[in-house]
Amino acid sequence: MSEEKFLLDTSAVLTLIEDEPGANRVKQIFSQKNVLLPWVVLMEIYYMTLYEKGGEEAEIRFAMLRHSTAEIVWEMNEVVTLRAAKIKSGNKLSFSDAVIASIAVHHGAVLVHKDPEYEQLKDELQLEALPYK
Repeated sequence: MSEEKFLLDTSAVLTLIEDEPGANRVKQIFSQKNVLLPWVVLMEIYYMTLYEKGGEEAEIRFAMLRHSTAEIVWEMNEVVTLRAAKIKSGNKLSFSDAVIASIAVHHGAVLVHKDPEYEQLKDELQLEALPYK
């Protein structure tokens, strides 16, 4: 397995689930790489699915992610919290995206995404963009 770590944001996970352009790349990352999923990604997938498709599908997707080969990053320590606050204060990003970016930096992971708002962080962390919608 590769030493390089990849952190998937919510848009990357939804790309795989919804079989959007870029899904094959996400599958490749899952099969060959060290994959991290932050707690906030699981939360977003759960609440978005709960709202759009109902509780049963939300539970299925949550379970699928929990039992995947990805390492779930549950903790939010002081260093990650303060970095996320600095990222949020200096950029036009959502709270969740700031937390996700901070966790990627903390773990030295490439942030895989489909969100052009991350591009403003290109000097702060490694990014891999999937095809934008």
